[in-house]
Amino acid sequence: MALMPKRVKRRKQHRGVIKGRASRGNTVAFGEFALQSTERGWLNARQIEAGRIACSHFLGGEGRIWIRVFPHKPITAKPAEVRMGTGKGDVDDWVAVVRPGTIIYEIGGVPEAKAKVALNRIAHKMPFRVRMARRRPKL
Repeated sequence: MALMPKRVKRRKQHRGVIKGRASRGNTVAFGEFALQSTERGWLNARQIEAGRIACSHFLGGEGRIWIRVFPHKPITAKPAEVRMGTGKGDVDDWVAVVRPGTIIYEIGGVPEAKAKVALNRIAHKMPFRVRMARRRPKL
């Protein structure tokens, strides 16, 4: 089932502009390996779920997957062949706003070779470029 908030303060939001790099959620916190965005964009709920399914299917119950983004932003759309005016369209999709540097998925409990293949399968589902990141040792 696609991710979406249980309840929101306001039904519709402005689209906004994605500026800057990720200041939070940009370090590997839970697993050993992660998928990090190198570009900015929207990641919709179906894409997040497609990545999760691709990864969990490949891992086959081995290891653990963490999803570090959540689609909080509603995107509206008007139906095809509708005249201009008559207000803003209905909520069509929910997206997560992703900045460069945001960690999207994390994997733990599997060897590096297997994690690399699993993250590569997820990367094919993403609408922007991503890279593999690994946990840095604490100094």
